[in-house]
Amino acid sequence: MLIVTGTIVFAPEDAKNIVSHATKVAQATREEAGCQDYAFYEDIENPGRFRLYEVWDDEAALAAHFQMPHMAEFNAALSKYTMQSIHVVKYTPEDLSDVMKRP
Repeated sequence: MLIVTGTIVFAPEDAKNIVSHATKVAQATREEAGCQDYAFYEDIENPGRFRLYEVWDDEAALAAHFQMPHMAEFNAALSKYTMQSIHVVKYTPEDLSDVMKRP
């Protein structure tokens, strides 16, 4: 398992447009082979600040993701907006255990 997570910050006035593009790419990405989870979350206290959370089966699945047409479309769409910062990391969990779980 591979986890990708990070923060992407856009100008606050671009937030609504980013949500539209992020929703489209997230829906398409969740259909990809090897994708266990893929989501964007907007920070409710900081418009324009988004959290990214992805779970992939392995490096091959993540590499294939970057070659998908919907990723090219997403990156082209984002280039039209003011990205203030981006920091995204990937890691492999050594110990995966529930901290809290309810039905």
